[in-house]
Amino acid sequence: MSLLSAINQFLWNGPLLLLLSGVHLYFTVRLHVPQRHIGRAIRMSLRPEHADEPPDTASDTSSNPQKNITSHRRISPFGALATTLAATLGTGNIIGVSTAVALGGPGAVLWCWLTGVLGMATAYAECYLGVLYRQRDTEGHHIGGPMYVIRDGLHCKPLACFYALCTVVAAFGVGCTTQANSLTQTTSLTWGLSPHLVGIAAAVVTGLVLIGGIRSISRVCMRLVPVLGLLYIAGCLALLWRFRSALGPACLYILECAFSPRAALGGAAGGGLMLAARYGIARGLYTNEAGIGTSAIGAASSDASSPAYQAYVSMTAVFWDTVVMCLLTGLVIVANMLLHPDSLAGVNETGLAAAAFRSLPLLSAWGLPLDGEVFLALSLAAFALTTLIGWSYMGEKAAEYLWGPAAIPHYKLVYIVMIYVGAVIPMRLVWECTDLVNAVMVLPNVAALVLLRNKIRT
Repeated sequence: MSLLSAINQFLWNGPLLLLLSGVHLYFTVRLHVPQRHIGRAIRMSLRPEHADEPPDTASDTSSNPQKNITSHRRISPFGALATTLAATLGTGNIIGVSTAVALGGPGAVLWCWLTGVLGMATAYAECYLGVLYRQRDTEGHHIGGPMYVIRDGLHCKPLACFYALCTVVAAFGVGCTTQANSLTQTTSLTWGLSPHLVGIAAAVVTGLVLIGGIRSISRVCMRLVPVLGLLYIAGCLALLWRFRSALGPACLYILECAFSPRAALGGAAGGGLMLAARYGIARGLYTNEAGIGTSAIGAASSDASSPAYQAYVSMTAVFWDTVVMCLLTGLVIVANMLLHPDSLAGVNETGLAAAAFRSLPLLSAWGLPLDGEVFLALSLAAFALTTLIGWSYMGEKAAEYLWGPAAIPHYKLVYIVMIYVGAVIPMRLVWECTDLVNAVMVLPNVAALVLLRNKIRT
């Protein structure tokens, strides 16, 4: 634990903060601020069909000789987006933001939000390349991701294998054990359920979905993710209305803490700018994954023929995940800190959001057992399950790249077992490993983005 903490402190207190911020800014400028098209991108993502999709004039057919094969196994652009959102919308939007505020101070909310705003450009770039260099598997599905980009674009198979191996490790760690641990923490604290029982139940539910492959995963994600996201946003907006007298002061306080040498509240007794940036950017990256490259794996599964079209659609995942949901969570937490400081007594670093949601009565006013705390627990449990499902696909494609289709059943079995393992291991170890794996995956993905920048079009 001490070694992991020391490595993360070094990486996230300087090198990766500068690298990610520089890459986000670079692609924002180079791609002429693709964030300005977010409204059109959202409309594109909501269309059931994409008949108006622009022709695929930018595809590199030499690196993707199978791109013109007609497939009867179609995954819509929205289905690919839903799979990506399932992997990113999760406990990081709630517990991750709570941890960032507790350890980095309220200013971490701003840094997390800025990571999302600027990260949309990086997400566009990596999803564009993911579609550009994708291929088809033996069943006719599109497959792709940074490992194919590195292999066919940079012609560096060892680095591609390294990235794929990191993705498999991340699937077991970031996507699996983190979510399972958060799920059991939530259910144990709220309902007193056994972590062993919850871990087994989560493994069974996830396993039933995984049996059907990408089409089953896509269908489940398309049905669950929009509903869960809208319900959580509605809950946050209801809380902000109750906290409306503190909303303005909360925004000013976040700005003050984000740039002051030392914060007055939170952040390890006032950590200031560096801690706010370190935890805000780290949690922002963890939740939206811009710069890690895994969103390109989901984008590549789409049947969209234009890399630009799918890149715009996939870019909206970062918008919903970090620009909207993480910001709302952060505002709710900080507004509650200002209005009800007594509610934070005895609360650990992961419980700031739960302390705020206690102020949301919901149906308890009519005598029904659904108050804000239960609502948040249900949201956390549902998000954790969808993230388990979404991340399983990312790791599956990486395992297939490394060891072929025959490895997929073995991967799924290990993934399901790791859900149970994650349910019973310490939380701090999970988060430290998450930060380290994220850092390792950033480096080869960013190298591919920069070296292949001339391939990317808007």
